[in-house]
Amino acid sequence: MSCTSVERVTHRLTRDEARRIAVRAQLLDADRPGDVVEVAEQLGYVKIDPTATIAPCEHTVLWSRIGWSYEPGQLQKVVEVDRLLFEFDGAFRPMSVLPLMMPAMQQWPQRESSRQWLEANARFKADVLARLRAEGPLLASDIPDTAQVDRAPDGWSGKNQVPHMLDFLSRQGLVAIVGREGRHRRWDLAERVYPQDLPEIAPEEAERRLAERRLQAVGIAKHRSAWSRVGEAGEPAKVEGSSWTFRVDPEAIAALRRDDDGGRVAFLNPYDPMLVDRPRLSEVFGFDYVLEQFKPANERVYGYFAHPILMGDRFVGMLDAELDKKNGVVRVNAVHEFLPFDDEEHDIVRSEIAELGEWLGVPVAGLP
Repeated sequence: MSCTSVERVTHRLTRDEARRIAVRAQLLDADRPGDVVEVAEQLGYVKIDPTATIAPCEHTVLWSRIGWSYEPGQLQKVVEVDRLLFEFDGAFRPMSVLPLMMPAMQQWPQRESSRQWLEANARFKADVLARLRAEGPLLASDIPDTAQVDRAPDGWSGKNQVPHMLDFLSRQGLVAIVGREGRHRRWDLAERVYPQDLPEIAPEEAERRLAERRLQAVGIAKHRSAWSRVGEAGEPAKVEGSSWTFRVDPEAIAALRRDDDGGRVAFLNPYDPMLVDRPRLSEVFGFDYVLEQFKPANERVYGYFAHPILMGDRFVGMLDAELDKKNGVVRVNAVHEFLPFDDEEHDIVRSEIAELGEWLGVPVAGLP
């Protein structure tokens, strides 16, 4: 359904309502989720990233939702023991989305250069699959590189072609990650990792349902957004003061009419899914977020890996902090306030920093 004309707009929202929808969809309101699986089911994925000034992304994303009761071992258990989540393409995903992803896996790759590389390395592919079948699960380093044709260096990986082949085979749904040893992935045949009774879903239906899941995760997104990829999911909406046409989750609209328990403070990892859609952050929240990780030190305003501070439904500042393992403290370098905090806001932020230290099991140094 096209929603380019004003007459077809189903919902008209204030900016406050749009922000509340987005915050609730990301489980950042006062009503905290109960466990890791609930978070993954709602968000659709939990990104994995090793940058750990405070803690790795996957753990800070979960802590910022669940709070003090979250422990890193809970994530490992639901992935490696319970098999309720699976790792794919740099994120932990709920097993419920796997049937929706399978049609695209079965058609991968679409890019001609990737097809040519796989065809040229047919023997190498067979070698990897045979090794996993006979000896798996294995680390990439346990598998010999028998590639006939190398991929061009990409600046991220070395000359060894095994990681490339494993990545390709995972995208085809032939191999899967069973767990990790530190930051190293352990691989096996997908048939020994994924459930074997998955429903078969037509590609068009799978993509439609994936778009609905993406909209569920963000609550509200620009129509045809390349960032949120919600397609035609949900219903058309306008937000006061914005020329955009949005798509909004009908269940999120219904939730606006329920009692509001208010907001809370959350420190968001720079790779948190709430921050992915930069244009929406600017349009709806008035927050022009720039990750300074890759900027020269003398050009940084807030810090190498500063965490945006969400208070209620507004971004109010940036937390520049790091886990100092040598001295066993969380070191707060700065709390940057976009507008000066009042006394209550100062207390709320200080309390959340103290809880961060308790979660990490170390005292806080430099608490403002």
